Amino acid sequence: MSLYRIGLVVPSSNVTVETEVPALLARHAGERFSFHSSRMRMHQVSPEELKAMNAQRERCVDELADARVDALLYACLVALMAQGPGEHQRVEKTVRGQIDAAKIETVVLSSAGALVEGLHALGARRIALVTPYLRPLAEQVVGYLESEGFTVVDWAALEVGDNAEVGCIPGDRVLEAARGLDLSGADALVISACVQMPSLELVAPAEEEFGLPVLSAATAGAYALLTHLGLDPVLPGAGRLLAGPA
Repeated sequence: MSLYRIGLVVPSSNVTVETEVPALLARHAGERFSFHSSRMRMHQVSPEELKAMNAQRERCVDELADARVDALLYACLVALMAQGPGEHQRVEKTVRGQIDAAKIETVVLSSAGALVEGLHALGARRIALVTPYLRPLAEQVVGYLESEGFTVVDWAALEVGDNAEVGCIPGDRVLEAARGLDLSGADALVISACVQMPSLELVAPAEEEFGLPVLSAATAGAYALLTHLGLDPVLPGAGRLLAGPA
């Protein structure tokens, strides 16, 4: 059994991703993981604060490179999607260059890219979303996913602008928003398009209720980490994405 070090670049006000991703990977049957974070200051989920937060990325990557992490996840989905189509690819390439300059072997991922990858892994083309964001940012997330080739059939914005409050959104509010969506033409439901909005305990019940594959930014991140580390992406109770071959 090997130990893999996972580096997380997170907003300073984020607490959920450091809870849900470790909880998910603790379910892996074959390997062990440790988690190491570096933080970028951000309180309000606004275009101005997201841009200022992204400007802190280089320092965070250097800190995690010093820890010789095996994988690095840029864990703020909207911070990249709000910058326009293709941003996750540009940022991952930039971080890759910074890691290469440090002369270490590290898998480079982002929550934005992981969600796109997870949806492709499910074969989903028509999707529905629940987001915590204010409506203008939610519209940018929808547009970003559509630029990646998905059709967003319906979506909800819970209109929470304070990032600390996003981490306290109750699960029944998230499920209520999902129940209000028109899922008749959807291939998959993203129950939380945000690493800060808690969703881990909702994925399996939502799949049973809605009869669709359900994923979140957290489960997509776990899938991407396992896949790119060359590990079996199977975790019990985490939805169809992590259920293994049918």
